[in-house]
Amino acid sequence: MTGHGFHKKNVAMLIGIGLYGMIINAVPVLANTEVEKYTNTDFAMDTVVSETLYTTGDDLNTTIGEKIRQIETEYLSWTDEDSQIAKLNSSAGKTTEISAELAEYLKDIFQLAKDSAGAFDPTIGKLIRLWDITGENPHVPEQTELDDLLKDVGYQKVSLDGYKVTLEKGTTLDLGATGKGIGCDVVSDFLKTQKDVSGMILNLGGSSVMVYGEKPDGSEWKVAVTDPRDVEGEYLGAITLEGGEFLSTSGDYEKYFIEDGKRYHHILDPKTGYPVWNGLDSVTVVCNSGLLADGLSTACFVLGMEDAQSLLEKYNAEAVFVDEDKNVYLTSGMKERFELMKNTYTVQEVK
Repeated sequence: MTGHGFHKKNVAMLIGIGLYGMIINAVPVLANTEVEKYTNTDFAMDTVVSETLYTTGDDLNTTIGEKIRQIETEYLSWTDEDSQIAKLNSSAGKTTEISAELAEYLKDIFQLAKDSAGAFDPTIGKLIRLWDITGENPHVPEQTELDDLLKDVGYQKVSLDGYKVTLEKGTTLDLGATGKGIGCDVVSDFLKTQKDVSGMILNLGGSSVMVYGEKPDGSEWKVAVTDPRDVEGEYLGAITLEGGEFLSTSGDYEKYFIEDGKRYHHILDPKTGYPVWNGLDSVTVVCNSGLLADGLSTACFVLGMEDAQSLLEKYNAEAVFVDEDKNVYLTSGMKERFELMKNTYTVQEVK
């Protein structure tokens, strides 16, 4: 093994995203009230979380961090034996009743799995852990090991009937590919109940972003996009978002190791069990759901740019594709949103 590389720009990216264009600390809005700006750096879902909140009320950043951790421990974690996903996995082969919240998440997740023809699949958790790309022993598995696990992979092996879920014996669920997006959705729903909050930008791990409401000065929300091949931390460009939109990026630079000169990254093809190699370095998706933005970025990376177009259209989503030849391809609705910041790349429209 010649190298073991993890994405080390997360903190810098969080700063870039969290503070991009945000310089106003207090702006009068009414005779006796001011919009205050509260920033916070937290840790949840095994990643750094950046929060910038605008409100005339209390600082809610601590509460928001707690909500993200709660959604992980109660619903999503496969390692916490008390989470609903862990309980589902431990009862594979039987029918288990779940909460309305998790049922709603799974409904969307399995619809996306179906619509993407399995390019996005929530049953590949065992394959991810076999590769151990983010662990202590990242390695290329033996083909026999992959074959043994692939027989239990397939979203069709899980049935959802209302609040009842049945997993075929040997099949497990892993919602890691949508977890940060779900966290963003939970925060967005919470903010809608807070009348004092006028705006917020939330960034989970440099790959999932939510913007809510407006900034006090009325300026645009701008989110930095990482150059997948820049080890110095400079950004490829910036995307303008509107309040209520979500952004997610999937790339081969986030978690990977290099063996014999080949990059083995964490985005696996559910059909082969191997990392996806199709000429793409990253895909960034913008839509009106955190869960879907997260899942779509993974699905589009696996599908490749051409095959991803119909899926993006179905979900009314826009995307930026970055390929290994330093081309940046924009869907039609992304052309007015994206600003290139590096002249080593060429911007083109998706045909």
